[in-house]
Amino acid sequence: MTTRAATAIAAIIILMADIIVLVPGVLTVLGSSGKSLFSSEDFMKYRVWLYVLAVAFSRETMSRAEEPMQDIAQLGEDALVQGEYVGELDWPEKRGQFGLQVIAYGHGVYRAVLYYGGLPGDGWKRGDKKEEAMGITRKSGPFFTTPDWAIKIKDGVASFNDSTPRMFGELKKITRESPTAGAKPPADAIVLFDGKDTETFQPGAQMTPEGLLKQGANTVEQFQSFTLHLEFRLPLMLEALGQSRGNSGVYPQGRYEVQILDSFGLEGRHNECGGIYKTHEPLLNMCFPPMAWQTYDIDYTAAKYEGGSKVKHARITVKQNGVMIHENVELPAVTPSAPNVEGPEAGMLHLQNHNAEVRFRNVWIVKK
Repeated sequence: MTTRAATAIAAIIILMADIIVLVPGVLTVLGSSGKSLFSSEDFMKYRVWLYVLAVAFSRETMSRAEEPMQDIAQLGEDALVQGEYVGELDWPEKRGQFGLQVIAYGHGVYRAVLYYGGLPGDGWKRGDKKEEAMGITRKSGPFFTTPDWAIKIKDGVASFNDSTPRMFGELKKITRESPTAGAKPPADAIVLFDGKDTETFQPGAQMTPEGLLKQGANTVEQFQSFTLHLEFRLPLMLEALGQSRGNSGVYPQGRYEVQILDSFGLEGRHNECGGIYKTHEPLLNMCFPPMAWQTYDIDYTAAKYEGGSKVKHARITVKQNGVMIHENVELPAVTPSAPNVEGPEAGMLHLQNHNAEVRFRNVWIVKK
């Protein structure tokens, strides 16, 4: 299927989704009481599934994930529209500060998440109100609709209109940076990677010509308890979904995975960025858009053993991009497929290779 044909099918499907919202009678089945047997929530569920189908048809190939791309300019509007927007809206039910995350899926298909109060970690926290909408590129640019409002994005500005259509505000695109990006190692730190070489890692670790560490690296030195600073960059994989979208992980002692994944705009689950895989969801999804440098600052306490038996679980505190996402949580068991089994022995720092071009820089560790 050609790109043009796939995009045309996606556009038709999204038009159907818009009709479901604007003309719900199309799918309404009336009972004897004259009331609809389907609620407005049902219509929204149909619409979401149609959008999922649109994303699928927007791809040229559906049997494999897209090859990652590292140059935003190569992807044109999709990659430029994706990102975070902030500002104020003035509408009866939408008045005050708001944040918007726009996620691109390739070929002009997008999802938008509107956060009441600001962006995650900057005014919005888990449990606060949010709304979602799907969109597609039309002649005037990316366009999103819900029963109550519409968004048009142009030149880094997201304009909001109601059904009048009266504009009730604009959100402008921003680029957030982690406050700990570029943090300098203290005097007692062991610098694991500074862009010069891979000598602190076992054979097989690789660097890029730009001086970045590739995924799939294990330290030579074995560690017990420590604090770790690490910076990572997710690749652009707009047409990939789920665990195929920029996957890697950080494993203290090679045992417990702090997930790395392009989870920008998602819920924040245990198997998404910042999650302790199979164990803990992050307090907040603090994942930045792909290609932005992000940070993990990890305080790890190894499990305690006496007489060969574990008497205390390992514990971990994690900050992502300067925001607490795990606070002194227990790690009761090793992550499935972890390279090391649980035990009292020291272990390596493992940076997982999950066949995605995740890159690392400024990695250092301090023993406790």
